[in-house]
Amino acid sequence: MPMMPSALEEAEVSNVFTSLVNPTGITIVPCSPTAKPLKTITDVKTALQQGRKQDLKYILRNNAWPVDHPIRNQLWPLLCMQHQNEKSSNSIEGFYWEMVKQVFGTMELPDKPINLPPFVEPSHCHSYYLTHKGRAAVDRVVSVLGYAYPDIVYSPTIYSICALLLHFISEEECYNCMVCLVVCKEKTFITQTKLLYEVTWKTVMQISKKHVKGPAVFLQRHCNSARAERIYVDWIWWIFQGLPFQHLIRIMDCFFHEGIKVFYRTAMAILILFYKNSSAPTSEYQAEIQKNGVESALLKFCKEMPVTPQKFLKVAFGIRGLSSAYISRVFIRTEMVLKSKTVISGSRQLVRSRSSENLPNSQSQNNIQMVSHTLTIRERMPEEMYDDMGAHSPGPRTLSMGIFPVQNVESVILAQEDLLTLWSWLPVRITMYTPILLYTTEEHGCSLTTFYVRVEQHEPTLLLIKTCNNEVFGAYCSSRWCERNQKDQRGNRQAYFGTGETFLFSLYPERAKYPWVGIDADRVEHGAELFMAADTKMITIGGGEGQAIWMDENIRFGKTDRCTTFNNPPLCPKGDFEIRVLEVYGFATEQ
Repeated sequence: MPMMPSALEEAEVSNVFTSLVNPTGITIVPCSPTAKPLKTITDVKTALQQGRKQDLKYILRNNAWPVDHPIRNQLWPLLCMQHQNEKSSNSIEGFYWEMVKQVFGTMELPDKPINLPPFVEPSHCHSYYLTHKGRAAVDRVVSVLGYAYPDIVYSPTIYSICALLLHFISEEECYNCMVCLVVCKEKTFITQTKLLYEVTWKTVMQISKKHVKGPAVFLQRHCNSARAERIYVDWIWWIFQGLPFQHLIRIMDCFFHEGIKVFYRTAMAILILFYKNSSAPTSEYQAEIQKNGVESALLKFCKEMPVTPQKFLKVAFGIRGLSSAYISRVFIRTEMVLKSKTVISGSRQLVRSRSSENLPNSQSQNNIQMVSHTLTIRERMPEEMYDDMGAHSPGPRTLSMGIFPVQNVESVILAQEDLLTLWSWLPVRITMYTPILLYTTEEHGCSLTTFYVRVEQHEPTLLLIKTCNNEVFGAYCSSRWCERNQKDQRGNRQAYFGTGETFLFSLYPERAKYPWVGIDADRVEHGAELFMAADTKMITIGGGEGQAIWMDENIRFGKTDRCTTFNNPPLCPKGDFEIRVLEVYGFATEQ
């Protein structure tokens, strides 16, 4: 049975962990008195030096080092550093602290929170048993990693892995280990784009349906087919958020040598054990499924994992037919299918961000301001003169003149026909700008924090939403999102902001534009002037007796209703929706 350490044992435990850890809450599972003697770090080094990778794999899988065993202070760096290559020069001694000084100006840990890179998933920054100082150290390591490797666009597990490393090794060693995992080409340790993260959960789903059919069918039986697929999206959080600390540490022992396939096996072991403990009608997890759904029951089961770490690993590594070559084939095939789908939909998925060069800077903002006068003159031209130039104000505008540059848009949501329709609804002066992709959940993750970092300084912006039921709608937002922080004359933060140029639109299943009701009215009530609102928890567009578009902080769920400001119907039939993709475009002049 797990037991809490005594006062004497606590002193010994604290010597195992770094000074960044508060060990008082860590559950210690002692070794069985009948177990074989555990291998030492010398045994591991010998196997590594002699190139006996299979023997090393066996050692790591079968030696149940307790969570407070001192071997990890040397074991984890040793395992990570074996993966270094010519691209891991950023892990040389002293490089990390030089980067810290360049980025933060000091080597002292900052008192204020550090802005994390966009690839981090803010809702999943798990720090486990780190102290406040320890969490600041994780933030700093992750931030420096973001500066050193700007091509990482979406990697939600980096934060948790860094946090685990800092329980046993120094901050500099943690950074060096992460560099080796990031740059390793022989094996996959950390996915670095939204596309590849999607490939991982689809890979887990496919190999689970083939190799653990019973548990996979059990999941599907307790929810509709579409929902069953969505359960696998959070597969990595079954591990990093759900499993007890002692189980997670033993999994990491194997992961640092074998790579992401250890996580695949871990996820499948969770499904096997969940099925075994939930299939009986009298099971407490059956009651949880009936009450809160299978996802909630699965996470609850992970937290209460009823088997020891070693028994858990035995289940994971006992699944037959899961060779590295097989998993690699499934992974590559899934990646190719997803890439081909994005090509078919008129887009091209790149390994690095399509929009990293388009973040706002002072020069690009100045360029927009410099041409605004010219564009205003163009917008105020007599309609006859504008028609003579080849443009027609009421209908979709042609690309032949080159002043409507929608051919530059690479959207995974819209076809070219939809783009032309949408372009015809924009203010004339805006059609002179070049559209730039500022933010997409496909590349930058589902985070309102990241949304604000990438979008808030741009005016105007175009929001496109595609739901999991394939409805497509959005809004043209006339003001900067940073105005959410402005205060009125009394010092109170303004709830709503924006102007009457804001409008809503729907492209599928209905195609319609919903402008502000005040355009055709001499006078409107205050409730019809609620254009945009936002804070750390949500985004709203359109208010008054309802919200036209509302999205949560994870940019995952939303709702739509009729509102007074735009007099629109709900933009999707059910009202509530789940977001498949959100894209946000800004507008800038060509250089």
